[in-house]
Amino acid sequence: MDKPKKSVRRKTRGVTIDEVAALAGVSPMTVSRVINGQGKVRDTTRERVTRAVRELNYTPNLAASSLAAAQHTRIALIYTNPSGAYLRELLLGLLRVASRTPIQLVVDYWDDLDAEAERKAARAMGKRVDAVILPPPLCESRAAVTEFVRAGIPVVAIASGRFSDDISCVRIDDFRAGKEMTEHLIERGHTRIGFIKGRADLSASTRRFQGFQAALEDAGIAFDPALVHQGDYTYRSGLKAAEKLLGHRKPPSAIFASNDDMAAAAISVAHRRGLDVPRDLSVVGFDDTSAATTVWPELTTMHQPIASMADTAIDVLLRCIRRNDASTRVLTDQVVPHRLIARDSVAAPPKKK
Repeated sequence: MDKPKKSVRRKTRGVTIDEVAALAGVSPMTVSRVINGQGKVRDTTRERVTRAVRELNYTPNLAASSLAAAQHTRIALIYTNPSGAYLRELLLGLLRVASRTPIQLVVDYWDDLDAEAERKAARAMGKRVDAVILPPPLCESRAAVTEFVRAGIPVVAIASGRFSDDISCVRIDDFRAGKEMTEHLIERGHTRIGFIKGRADLSASTRRFQGFQAALEDAGIAFDPALVHQGDYTYRSGLKAAEKLLGHRKPPSAIFASNDDMAAAAISVAHRRGLDVPRDLSVVGFDDTSAATTVWPELTTMHQPIASMADTAIDVLLRCIRRNDASTRVLTDQVVPHRLIARDSVAAPPKKK
């Protein structure tokens, strides 16, 4: 009686890139270039590689190739004179991404450079990195953006309006957020609201102020320019603006500051003047940084997901880099959700005596 034949099971070992290279008579590096569409390869060589891939039914390890590509990808974060709390949130987001994606993160500080110095610094940086993230205020530096675009370096501007068609943006809807925060104060009964602007050269500042004005108009509240003072997102500028607002002969019952640092400064000025927050004065901020919860009372603020915006920015840049050809890069204007965070710094206005 014949013995039953053992079933022959084909090994499931995947075909390697070395085997494809051997069959095509080229190096593994050449196979990689053909598969990823990188570098210059002769048509005859490309045809041999393609034929070998098809004959061996080779499937590239996309995870490994992405990993290898990321290991050689240098992404720069360039900042200057930011809010410390804002920068902290941004760096946390970037470090979180870098911990799971083997990119090389380059952090550079530009110390109040003029336009020509920014152009020079951008040219130098463009030779060292593959992509750039620009947070405020550099997100709207035409000098820097022009140089990076000219060098073919992908750029993502964080928290900027789309002021340039040559770069991608990750932002919130600042107009809508500013309007919603003002509406929150109006709903609590406030009709005399002070506003501390952010930097005058940033579109986000303008849009927040426009949202503030729109909410007043919708509620039928007359706009009073005497209740608006300029800040620059620093704590010190918030102190100066709050002193002017609370020194007014008819001070506001609430102050809307364009970021948490300036809102924290407004609370400090209120305390120094013997005012209770929120019984005598309501104060709100913007961004929901650590500054919002390190003051007393804790700030009602608008949550801007700064850390996740950094995550999104890296994702946009990696997708852009993988396209290789600058002429086919798809630019993104990504608007992420914001959220009002109600804490203890808002109450109804004090009753008139």
